[in-house]
Amino acid sequence: MNISEFNFNNNTPIYLQIAKYFQAKVFIGELSPGDVMPSRRELAGEARVNLNTVQKAYAFMEDIGLIKTERNRFSSITDNKNIIENLRNEFIKEPLENFILTMKSVNISKEQVLKLIDKEFDNIKEVSEDKKEK
Repeated sequence: MNISEFNFNNNTPIYLQIAKYFQAKVFIGELSPGDVMPSRRELAGEARVNLNTVQKAYAFMEDIGLIKTERNRFSSITDNKNIIENLRNEFIKEPLENFILTMKSVNISKEQVLKLIDKEFDNIKEVSEDKKEK
């Protein structure tokens, strides 16, 4: 696990950023159901954050069902595919709602939004592929 690649921002609590980082890793397939999470101390050291922040992130991930902890020994990604699918849907819902609200605030119709998405979707994908090659 290399969370040191992650840049924390000031807009969201760090524990939520850590949780979203792990959610994203599960959703893109870099972490699989049953994978063991790093220890809380290990993650705190690697991410250079307070241990209490990591404990709060793990508690949050347990609350939403992303991870399970075996008697304070280790935590692992849930193997419940329904929970993962529900979390994936919730994960994408917030940015999608923000996008839709932005489009509505500037009076862009649903039809225009769909046309814009259709036009730009492949362009953005190509940009992402270019970044991966570098």
